[in-house]
Amino acid sequence: MCALKPEEKPILLSSPTMHGEELEYINEAFERNWIAPLGFNVDAFEQEMSEYLSKRAFECNCLALCSGTAAIHLAVKLAGIGRGNIVLCSDMTFAATVNPVTYEGGIPVFIDSEYDTWNMDPQALEKALKYYDGRDSLHPKAKAVIVAHLYGTPAKIDELLYLCDKYGVIMIEDAAESLSATYGGRQTGTFGKYGAISFNGNKIITTSGGGMLLTDDQSAREKALFWATQARDSAPWYQHSEIGYNYRMSNVVAGIGRGQLIHIEEHRELKEKIYRRYKEGLKGLPITMNPYDSEKSVPNFWLSCMLIERGCNVLPMKIYEALKEQRIETRPIWKPMHLQPVYKSNNFFTVNGGKDDGINVNSDISVSNDIFARGLCLPSDIKMTDCQQSEVIENIRTLFQEV
Repeated sequence: MCALKPEEKPILLSSPTMHGEELEYINEAFERNWIAPLGFNVDAFEQEMSEYLSKRAFECNCLALCSGTAAIHLAVKLAGIGRGNIVLCSDMTFAATVNPVTYEGGIPVFIDSEYDTWNMDPQALEKALKYYDGRDSLHPKAKAVIVAHLYGTPAKIDELLYLCDKYGVIMIEDAAESLSATYGGRQTGTFGKYGAISFNGNKIITTSGGGMLLTDDQSAREKALFWATQARDSAPWYQHSEIGYNYRMSNVVAGIGRGQLIHIEEHRELKEKIYRRYKEGLKGLPITMNPYDSEKSVPNFWLSCMLIERGCNVLPMKIYEALKEQRIETRPIWKPMHLQPVYKSNNFFTVNGGKDDGINVNSDISVSNDIFARGLCLPSDIKMTDCQQSEVIENIRTLFQEV
């Protein structure tokens, strides 16, 4: 084991990594006294991100916003989701994927995960789409599907898109965690009618806080821009015919993003190296790493996660607490949305269970519950040294050897 010096602790889960170019763009904003929201950095960041995402003959229109949550909210509005509309959502995700549906009065319904990628299960989705087919008031037609790419791993996009097309529902991609990940060579966030990415402080690139709405529809981008700037009508005075929001990104924050975007592929490669060192270093233990489809997708490896084999006496929270004492930051897997107190009454679909429709079965047998119970996110900071990662690995190995 490496002998770490005190200043080499704590070992963090995922923190911002600055390079210097960010400060150049920020200083230009100060020098030109262009600090307020909007400005040349915002325009350039949108254009540069569009160029990065617009590959494989896809034209992506980007709208820079104050958060990834704001991007999902505007996507929900663009999809026409309103009071009582059913929206089928990834179960294993952060609450920001789901909450914007409730902002608009929609009803989130949760779809179980599958083991191949830990993302939305196409079979469970089809059960939900058949259930919400519009045949009567108890089974209204689903309005949209929101798919999250968990921990930077692309979901089974081909199968999910096929189902959305088959049943006539809109797909929204929550690519908050998966910027730079690709499926079939195409960037995540660009497959659905609308997509959202995040630049939160722990993401693969950051603006400290911020996000972007993605769409191939220029008119949809313009409508979202209108809403994001307080829905101000074209008039010499402040006039509003619709409810708007203060959702735009500031010129200073966008400058950080421009400097970060230069290094996005470098960040992704470092994340992958961390993942592969864990996979090699933890070999022989009763664990597996978070999986992905190597034939179709290239994750961004945002967070490396471990899954402990069933029946093992070493539980994730034991590792969590032991590493915490060593000033090593880990995090439990996202608690599934159907287990969240605020959504305890919402429907949940899984492939498993005794009911034909797979709705609201004993959630103990669901895939998302199982991953939550056996999984743990490991330190994935790209500034983490090989020595620091060896410290993490050796601590984990010791816990298993003590059993």
